[in-house]
Amino acid sequence: MVEFLFDPDPLAAFLLKGYAGTGKTSLVSALIHSAPALRIKTLLLAPTGRAAKVLSGYAGQPAYTIHKKIYQTVTDGSGTVRMARALNKHTYTLFIVDEASMIGLADEMGVGHHNLLEDLIDYVAEGSHCRLMLIGDTAQLPPVGATESPALDVQYLRTISQLKVHHYELTEVVRQQRFSGILLNATMLRVQISQLEEAEAPQLPLFDLSDCEDIARLPGADLEEVLHQVYGNDRLDQVAIITRSNKRANLFNQEIRNRVLFREEEVNAGDYLMVVKNNYYWLDADSGIGFIANGDIVEVQSLRNHQQLYGFHFVDATLRFVDYPDAPLQDCKLLLETLHSESPSLTREESQRLFDAVMEDYADLPHKADRLKALKSDPYYNALQIKFAYALTCHKTQGGQWETVIIDQGYLVDDMLDREYLRWLYTAITRATRQVYLLNFQDKFFSEK
Repeated sequence: MVEFLFDPDPLAAFLLKGYAGTGKTSLVSALIHSAPALRIKTLLLAPTGRAAKVLSGYAGQPAYTIHKKIYQTVTDGSGTVRMARALNKHTYTLFIVDEASMIGLADEMGVGHHNLLEDLIDYVAEGSHCRLMLIGDTAQLPPVGATESPALDVQYLRTISQLKVHHYELTEVVRQQRFSGILLNATMLRVQISQLEEAEAPQLPLFDLSDCEDIARLPGADLEEVLHQVYGNDRLDQVAIITRSNKRANLFNQEIRNRVLFREEEVNAGDYLMVVKNNYYWLDADSGIGFIANGDIVEVQSLRNHQQLYGFHFVDATLRFVDYPDAPLQDCKLLLETLHSESPSLTREESQRLFDAVMEDYADLPHKADRLKALKSDPYYNALQIKFAYALTCHKTQGGQWETVIIDQGYLVDDMLDREYLRWLYTAITRATRQVYLLNFQDKFFSEK
């Protein structure tokens, strides 16, 4: 790292890889706190708001999403809002990007057709004497649709850019494992991941729960009782159930709201929701958040004005952005159809149906450009697409942390046991800071005590 910091090459960059417990957090925190003495400014970035919040917590200074920092919203003559890469006006700044395993080639956040990784590299290089440092864990899930994380691949970084990439991988677990069953079992999974070829099956058992208090098996019959316990004292935002599909997540969310939280309406004040599609309509461009991003978690403060229009259901809501504690409350219109959909957001057919129905309201405008401009400013067309945030798929939780994580094995046959399943398990387990419950896992996964 010292060689990197004082490398005279203006295109020097650093890639720090490390597994859970190997000291990435401590090392980066020490660098950030030492940087002022070296007359180096640091700016912290992460792929999601939740990941930025975690980074800010251990670094002791603000962190931002990559999208908020390197993109800006622009409006063309037709009223269409799009994202364009902003100018980097920083000087002598080290850009530290955590959770880099989540950065894909195609932009999973839905910002046009940008290549997020290349845009990030170009943005940093554009500044005067600015440098990039990427931090990530190769055992975690790669971006959706990818088999590996391109931002953690030294050769790929050198292929797509002129960067001189310094790199190091931390492999020795230095955090105390003896008192952490979570870390012990995550390490066991990671060792298998590193040893397996793509098509090979893992060697069972996967877990050792002997003398572990922070990781435990959970029979389905006991789930409701445990949820009542962990949701006590208004800790809804500190518990996550991680599942393998949106369908399973919907089932859990419905049962949790009905049987544990006793919520009777389709959505209630106090509910936690996750935004499932980027939205540029409701926030001003100069707001502290920038725009409402896919993956942002909000708490419903109040609801009013339920409406059925255009073949969809809407409600006006006042929201608190959980991962932006300093942001003011925000009024938005919610689209309720996505709450129970098995697709990640509105399907292509549903989106087209909403588009066509809203466009009919502007049929009196003579020019198509004027109709499109009116559509882009329509609050119903721009309603937030959301899902409940009690149970989530693993990709949706990546980059975040919760005190308690309940991992649902779900439907699993031997053919599904492979390296990617281990990466899914590893990522899910390492989302927890205090307690993991393994829900309905088969006996063969556990060593005998």
